[in-house]
Amino acid sequence: MNPPNPSASLHSLRPRPEVELGRRAEVRVEKFLDAATEVFAEKGYQHAKLSEIVARAGGSMATLYRVFGDKEGLAHAIIERRLDDLNQRMQALDLSGQSPEQALRLAAERLVESLARADSRVLHRIVVGEGQSFPQLRDWFFDHAVATVREKLATYFEQEAAAGRLRIDSAEHASSQFFMMLFGDWALRISCGNLHETDQPALHAYAMQAVDLFLHGALPR
Repeated sequence: MNPPNPSASLHSLRPRPEVELGRRAEVRVEKFLDAATEVFAEKGYQHAKLSEIVARAGGSMATLYRVFGDKEGLAHAIIERRLDDLNQRMQALDLSGQSPEQALRLAAERLVESLARADSRVLHRIVVGEGQSFPQLRDWFFDHAVATVREKLATYFEQEAAAGRLRIDSAEHASSQFFMMLFGDWALRISCGNLHETDQPALHAYAMQAVDLFLHGALPR
């Protein structure tokens, strides 16, 4: 089964206003998204003000409304950009032929690179921390973005279990459990506002320890 296309799913959920953009306007759009990411990360979605986003990005409020529609449209665009990047990373991730330790360390490294970004923190705060305000976006995130990661891992686990290199009863359950061991604590703390910055080296070290625990357990050997 091919993984879902996040861009297509997101556009069908909340299409951006159709406007023609020149090169300068495209640069302005990216500045709006960068500024909105900063403000959402600092203040949360509910307390972020469009006037502050425009002040940081430059440009005009009229341009922002013309391109994104409103503040929710900005949030959707940020999440679309973040998940496009995550999807590309996962699609480019070829785990076949690698040992379980090599493959899972590589998968963890790719995910750390993606999740350490500021827009990943914004994504989790919106779809998890404020999910009741965005039920369609929240459900889409779990049904598509999370599913893309889990499917990639589950496919590898199935292959390795069939080859006798891993003992796994359910590849789907194992992929979910592995991902949660890597980043469950991080996602929970980010989404509820307990953690405001991400220390990438510390997150990487935590993830590598989770790989070891997943593969070898905690009993003495």
